[in-house]
Amino acid sequence: MEGFVNVEGKVIIGDDDLVLAVLLFGEHAHINPHAGPNNALVSCLEGNGFTSVGGETAELHAGQTVFWPAGVHHDLWTEDSTMTTLMYEPFRP
Repeated sequence: MEGFVNVEGKVIIGDDDLVLAVLLFGEHAHINPHAGPNNALVSCLEGNGFTSVGGETAELHAGQTVFWPAGVHHDLWTEDSTMTTLMYEPFRP
């Protein structure tokens, strides 16, 4: 996956209306900063890592969800831990 380092992904649903994907982050993994065209929710299922949204960085732990607004730069990464996330991205016409 382009822009992903040490991240494995599995798309559960990928159609014209919705992408639902599980992302497995190894240690020192990251998704390069980007601004997506759609709103997205990312829930941490296991482990922990970090997210940055519009330049503000926060830790992300199991049980927490972060909102990524459309058009705002965001990224997701781990340092000395692993993390499993679920990404929900509805498409808007």
